[in-house]
Amino acid sequence: MEEQPSKETLEQWHNDPDNWILGIFYFNKKDKRIFPPKRISMLGWTINFGNSYSILCLTAVIAVCILLSNLKK
Repeated sequence: MEEQPSKETLEQWHNDPDNWILGIFYFNKKDKRIFPPKRISMLGWTINFGNSYSILCLTAVIAVCILLSNLKK
């Protein structure tokens, strides 16, 4: 079983500019969180594009939106 990273490690990953693509896309394969906080934490959460589960969640949300929009027609 994997050990959870410490709060300091999570904070260090979050503050590392190398983990932010174009300043808005979070990409960190070491971070197992699906939805980490945005760079400005008060604005909510973002998707960790380094986690394959988060990409599946994003794809599912987009698919549901497309499905619902097609049902309305």
